[in-house]
Amino acid sequence: MNERIRTREVRLIDENGEMLGVMPPIRALDIARDRNLDLVEVSPHAMPPVCKLMDYGRYKYEQAKKENEARKNQKTITLKEIRMRPRTDDHDVEVKTRKIQEFLADGDKVKVSVQFRGPDMRHPDIGRKLLDGIAEELKGIATIERSPAMEGRLMSMIVSRAPGWEPPKKQAASAAEKNKSAQAETADEQEPVAPEATAATETPSGPQEQ
Repeated sequence: MNERIRTREVRLIDENGEMLGVMPPIRALDIARDRNLDLVEVSPHAMPPVCKLMDYGRYKYEQAKKENEARKNQKTITLKEIRMRPRTDDHDVEVKTRKIQEFLADGDKVKVSVQFRGPDMRHPDIGRKLLDGIAEELKGIATIERSPAMEGRLMSMIVSRAPGWEPPKKQAASAAEKNKSAQAETADEQEPVAPEATAATETPSGPQEQ
């Protein structure tokens, strides 16, 4: 930037993106000073290097502001892992499938793995059938990012949340909130019973005095 640019010639672009031509850096720096701007090298490997006129301090400020906004809006996606054996019973598979849905609801990706040991290595088709069954259960909920593949003694697939899918918890919470509002509106519309009406229906328990 400015005096630190040490090359014989530069191709100069002004602050509006207009090409001003090829010139010695000292002349380009004079133009920058006349416009109260900085001379910044933006493409050092070009022949000749390309420089641009800009307010470098303002440029750095805007870049930092954009990066801060991007960090605020960024959600860290974690790769979770669920492991099982080729002969995991149906109940455990159901439990693990629900756990996968919980991870997906949080916005995480999930690596679903089947671990083979000993004789199980001779029957990889069992593991693939298990993963295919889980993928079928997750249809509409998950997107298969990587199909089942062997990794040593593991057969794994990677799933992520399907676009447009809303977690059941959020749907249930929304429905509960609507029911609560409806009940509150109904209660407001009901008129309270007057105490006098209740008293008028009471029957005297003792003899009346003449």
